[in-house]
Amino acid sequence: MRREASPRPVEPRALHFGDEASRQDAAHLGMWIFLATEVLLFSVLFTAYALYRLTYPGVFQQAPAHMDVFLGTLNTFVLVFSSILVALAVDAIRNGRDFAAAALLALSVLLGIAFLFIKAAEYTKHVHDGALPGAWYAYEAFALPGANLYFTLYWVMTGVHAVHVLVGVGVLVTLALRTLAGEFGARFHTPVELGGMYWHLVDVVWLFLWPLLYLT
Repeated sequence: MRREASPRPVEPRALHFGDEASRQDAAHLGMWIFLATEVLLFSVLFTAYALYRLTYPGVFQQAPAHMDVFLGTLNTFVLVFSSILVALAVDAIRNGRDFAAAALLALSVLLGIAFLFIKAAEYTKHVHDGALPGAWYAYEAFALPGANLYFTLYWVMTGVHAVHVLVGVGVLVTLALRTLAGEFGARFHTPVELGGMYWHLVDVVWLFLWPLLYLT
C-alpha cells in the first residue's frame, strides 16, 4: 500500500502568528507601541516647556516676535502636504497602483528634505544672531532673564524633531525603492502602512511645536 507523504512542517513564524492577518495585526500593534514611546519622549519636552513658561511667562510671550514665523509656517505646510502624499501612497498601494505609490513616496521624500533645508536656514539665522542654547546665548535683541531657556528648549525640541524627520526620510526612501522593486503591492503592503504611521507622527508633533514656538 502506498504511504502518504508526511505533511510539510509549518514555519515557526506561522506557528507563532497563525496566519497573515495575525502577522499584520502584530506588526501594527508593535508600531503603535513604538509610537507610544515616541509620544512619551516628546511629552517630556512639552512638560519642560510648560514648566518654564509658567516660570518666565513674559519671556515666552515675547519670544515668538524673535522667531521667523514665515519659515515656521512654510515648514508646517510642507510637512502637512507630505503627510497627505504618504496617505495617498498607502491608498494607492492597497489598490495595486505600485508605481503611483512609489512616486507619491518619492515626492514625500523631497518635501521632507525641503523641510530640513528650511530648518537649516532658520538655524543659520539663529546662529548669526547669537540665539544659541545655554551658556552660548548671546542674542542682544532679546536679553531678558530666561530668554536663553526659551531658545534652549527651541533648539532641543526642534532638533529632536529634525532627527525624526531625517529618519522618516530614510524610511520613505527605502519604502519607495522596495515598492519599485516589486516587494510591496496590493497583496502585501504592511511596511508601507507602518512607515506612513511613523511619518504622520512626525507631522503631528510639528503641529504642536509650530504654535508653541512661533505663534503663542
